[in-house]
Amino acid sequence: MNILITGIHGFVGSNLVVALKERHNLYGLDIVAPEKEGVINTFSWCDIEPTSFPMQRLPKFDAIIHLAGKAHDTKNQSTAQMYFDINTGLTQKVFDFFLESTSKKFIFFSSVKAAADSVVGDALREDVIPTPVGPYGESKIAAENYILDKLNNKNEELKLCHDGKQVYILRPCMIHGPGNKGNLNLLYNIVKKGIPWPLGDFENRRSFTSVDNLCYVVEGLLTENVESGIYHMGDDEALSTNELINLMCEAMGKKAHIWRMNRKMMEACAGVGTLFHLPLNAERLRKLTENYVVSNEKIKAALGIEKMPVRAVDGIVKTVKSFSNE
Repeated sequence: MNILITGIHGFVGSNLVVALKERHNLYGLDIVAPEKEGVINTFSWCDIEPTSFPMQRLPKFDAIIHLAGKAHDTKNQSTAQMYFDINTGLTQKVFDFFLESTSKKFIFFSSVKAAADSVVGDALREDVIPTPVGPYGESKIAAENYILDKLNNKNEELKLCHDGKQVYILRPCMIHGPGNKGNLNLLYNIVKKGIPWPLGDFENRRSFTSVDNLCYVVEGLLTENVESGIYHMGDDEALSTNELINLMCEAMGKKAHIWRMNRKMMEACAGVGTLFHLPLNAERLRKLTENYVVSNEKIKAALGIEKMPVRAVDGIVKTVKSFSNE
């Protein structure tokens, strides 16, 4: 297949190149356009005049994977408009190009944050009514809605659309792997310094997405006749923060320092932190200790598999070991 990947120089894009380059002809579209092993040509957004979009000068593609976007900024340093300009506006342009092109498959990387900021119940599933919080999730759901509106189908499920085209909205939870600089890296640096984790009394469970599992799913969507739709993505097993810390310490050959400070006391301290604008406040405590389990049953059923190829524990260990090699 001839495949166009936007945001090809990012973390996920780079991993997809490694996973797909032996079986497919890959092209990139990114802010910068240096040569990349396994990629025939990478085009720069700067080379495309906004007035000439769609991109008439590009080759014909069998599939488009739209990764390019503004990542979730937990430091809140980005303006809301920036999220909508990139996550929504850019998606609109690329999807319009797809509809007018000869390409048959479109994979849009959305996020579970487009569905919900917090999970109510045992797990987050595709039938949830989206209630995003903040410009990141809101800009992602706006992009999803644009795609749905373009297909004249505002239901949660997409059907086979124009001229046999297939459209997939993929909502992964936190993606990790070697080379990733996300929240796992931040936790790793805390553990590496021997700083005790004081929230051991909170047994929260969270889902993660190994980039290896993600690449496996993308390959399946590209090559199998999977029904168009919205699909959540995560590893099979959810892990607690305590389990994460223990895994990190095992990988580093260190002893875990998990303090089980009284839950009520920590909640009271967080309440005081909210009043006096301290680092540990009620909102931050909630984020650190809440459950966020994502169901991957629908995507596994669509691909006809019982389990993902990489276990959550093995994926985390691989990521953690890569941190120590940097």
